[in-house]
Amino acid sequence: MLFSSPIFVFLFLPLVLGLYFVVPARLRNTWLLLASILFYAWGEPVMVAIMLLSIVANWAFGRWVERARAGGSGRRVLTIAVAFNLGLLIVFKYSDWIWNGFASALLGLGLTSEPLGPIGSFIPEGSVLRDVLLTPEGHVRLPVGVSFFTFQATSYVIDVYRRDVPAERSPVDFGMYKAFFPQLVAGPIVRYRDVHEQIHQRRVTLDGFIAGIRRFVIGLGKKMLIANVCAEVADRVFGNPAMSMAGVPAAELTPAIAWLGIAAYTAQIYFDFSGYSDMAIGLGRMFGFQFLENFNYPYIARSITDFWRRWHISLSSWFRDYLYIPLGGNRLGPLRTYVNLLAVFTLCGLWHGASSTFLVWGIYHGLFLVLERLGLSKWLDKCFAPLRHIYLLVVVMVGWVFFRVETLAHAGAVLAAMFGLQDGSQLVQLGELAVRADQIHFVALYSGKLFWLAAVAAAIGSTPWLPMLRRWHERQEAAGRTLRFVALESAALLGLCLVFWRVAQGLAANSYNPFIYFRF
Repeated sequence: MLFSSPIFVFLFLPLVLGLYFVVPARLRNTWLLLASILFYAWGEPVMVAIMLLSIVANWAFGRWVERARAGGSGRRVLTIAVAFNLGLLIVFKYSDWIWNGFASALLGLGLTSEPLGPIGSFIPEGSVLRDVLLTPEGHVRLPVGVSFFTFQATSYVIDVYRRDVPAERSPVDFGMYKAFFPQLVAGPIVRYRDVHEQIHQRRVTLDGFIAGIRRFVIGLGKKMLIANVCAEVADRVFGNPAMSMAGVPAAELTPAIAWLGIAAYTAQIYFDFSGYSDMAIGLGRMFGFQFLENFNYPYIARSITDFWRRWHISLSSWFRDYLYIPLGGNRLGPLRTYVNLLAVFTLCGLWHGASSTFLVWGIYHGLFLVLERLGLSKWLDKCFAPLRHIYLLVVVMVGWVFFRVETLAHAGAVLAAMFGLQDGSQLVQLGELAVRADQIHFVALYSGKLFWLAAVAAAIGSTPWLPMLRRWHERQEAAGRTLRFVALESAALLGLCLVFWRVAQGLAANSYNPFIYFRF
């Protein structure tokens, strides 16, 4: 079920909220657990069993780790728990990739005479295991959000081992924490230690509930009015495999079209994912939870180091606390620090997907973090501030090329076009005519007024002027300027209503608009 769908906005959410405030306080976590299971089962009726298995196993692991820690054998139990969680992730997310690599190696070495079939071809037809685990084509199913709820569970058992939090006694309360629908399928990665007190005792205030609605509507607006519009342009340029939509042939890309496509995707991925995070945080507020922020205007950063303090904060802080620091962080000398950074971002790339493009994307960011530590950041500090900002945007946009396309060959062709290394004047057959590529692929063909309006909104929304305006607005209230405060509050409410009205129009069209991070 999508947040940006009519059934969620106009049926599921009102029903869940209404019953939440009707049932006794002691049953609210039970109700949220049942509602969250329904939410997940709506789109993943088979894979809900995997999520429930993860809940039961990690609740038991938490209790076991706590007891074993007191008896001196906690590390062994922790190893089992982490291995279970990572094993679950590897089986469902990486087994096809690993198998394909193995099959290719066998073929390349001449150990087989023909390519091996998909991994599922070795599971008998008609078996329950095949029906549950495999797609009709024989590939392993990928449960939506498996990367998020696996990392969430792993952080829980590690925190229990570290004695940062006590193990959760109630399986219902733990299940609600892991399955809570606002953050279940695409984050942010909510750590148990940040919300364990709220799980047992929380209060919904009128101000908090209104703030939650506001945040949810803003997130919907980001997704529907900016991300989806920019996605149309990015898909026209690069294609959309999920919808079998072909983009511009790589050999025919011109610099203008290539930059247009990646600029559109740069806006799309930020407003798509930050919009989801806004909706998750807003929904949490409606139920009395305070989730930590997941984005802090990353495109205003002036270095890659600063970018990763602002982008997908819950993931970058997870890797910092559970991988980078345990590996030694920056405490073991410069060389070890560089190795740790590259290791972390290599795994960060693989976390996003079993693909060579994601692997390169992770290594690419890791290399720039190393370069900045080697002295690039000192040089940047001496540069004119706008030049540092341009540096950040160019580096990030080049990285997004690997994130967006399916193959390294396609990425190379896009990058060649972006930097003028590809001949856009080559002849392309158009019917009976041979026409230059740059005469049939031009910017106006791939964009329109709606896109440019969304692009302006994206440029404004990528900067923190709205929070600054709100802080100024709050100072007006504190200074007793009641009339000005009421006027500004009324304007903000009207703007929010207009956003929701426009979003409702889009929802009525019932177009399919999944979030980018659902695939992770």
